[in-house]
Amino acid sequence: MKVCFETFGCRLSRSEALEQEAQFLARGWSLTDSHQDADLIIIRGCSVTARAQHDCEKLIFHIKEKYPNKRIVVTGCLKEKRNEHWLRDIALKGAKRTHLEGGGNMGASVPMRTARAYLKVQDGCSCACSFCIVPQFRGKSVSVDFAAVLEKARSFIAAGYHEIVLTGCNLSMYRSDGKNLADLVKALSELDANCRIRLGSVEPSQVALEIIDLMCEKPNICRYLHLPIQSGSPAILAAMNRPYPFKLVETIAKEAVKKIPLISIGCDLMTGFPGEGELEFLTTNSLFKRFAISRAHIFPYSERPGTPAAVFANSVPREIRHERARTLAQVASTERSHYAKKFLNRVVEVIIEDEKNLAGWTSEYLWCQARSKISANLGLKRKSLVRMKVVEVNEHILLGSPLDGWRND
Repeated sequence: MKVCFETFGCRLSRSEALEQEAQFLARGWSLTDSHQDADLIIIRGCSVTARAQHDCEKLIFHIKEKYPNKRIVVTGCLKEKRNEHWLRDIALKGAKRTHLEGGGNMGASVPMRTARAYLKVQDGCSCACSFCIVPQFRGKSVSVDFAAVLEKARSFIAAGYHEIVLTGCNLSMYRSDGKNLADLVKALSELDANCRIRLGSVEPSQVALEIIDLMCEKPNICRYLHLPIQSGSPAILAAMNRPYPFKLVETIAKEAVKKIPLISIGCDLMTGFPGEGELEFLTTNSLFKRFAISRAHIFPYSERPGTPAAVFANSVPREIRHERARTLAQVASTERSHYAKKFLNRVVEVIIEDEKNLAGWTSEYLWCQARSKISANLGLKRKSLVRMKVVEVNEHILLGSPLDGWRND
């Protein structure tokens, strides 16, 4: 039987979809990208923004209209989602008998389609941000058992992965057996020195400062810290009901650059939240220079029915929201190029995602590829960890020459 996956949203959503794919494969299903050929279509949706929800609902409507007799399951962050355990039951019912008789735990299956492993360690969020609808779909924060995370990480390492990306709805809330996110990252970094540990988004918190200290101590923790700052205005952050003062954001960013000068700082920024005037926007714009931000996810605010902010006064016109987002995107692109130039003549480590061009991501989340076709024809496989000397920088793309000492097993 064939299953087709359509996945929207964040790394957490992708992680869940990849895990589900592996579970279906372990039970004898095969994957297809064709809706027509699929016996089952699983759509993992996203409702973080109005645009994301619209795109999901548009695809669902299209598939149902074109294939009215197809079995379609909606999951993820959408109102009409089905329970994840119900999906496991479908996998079992559609499995080939030989696979069922072979035994094995569906949870022990390892996703193999990606160059980097995505490891879900946390779900849900106990915050009450005025603009966010996600807790309505994912509930309060829950954490994966500490020992279970380590066991899954070991299975990824055994499968040949050289980078594990930690995912969660709010990673800063991770708690298990009296241990927090920093304890988990430390334990994971000590499993294998040749496997990098990368964190997804980390809310500004005390644990973020602990992570920075760990990066100084453990070279296989990626030098990338993504902070969902949302706004540079303390007044707007208060209206958003964000669970941290702006002073803490400032402390984290400054400590990161002070202790790790070449660290890459990423962020999420929202434009046009109710009450955001020109002064508040300019304060947000200034973050790129003040905090050396090198990567940014920028999006205009959109009302989510059912959230407090949806009925706030002082709404910002949509055209202004989008114009401000475009302005920030231009600044972000310029700053990213400036950051990339700092790596000229330096040696970086790259996880190969594109075998043909010998290209992939550095620890600092910059894309690096072999400068010449001769270098690209070394026969290195996806997942390989390769050292390259950066010999040229094209905007924010690094071009390098491979050095000895790669990992290809």
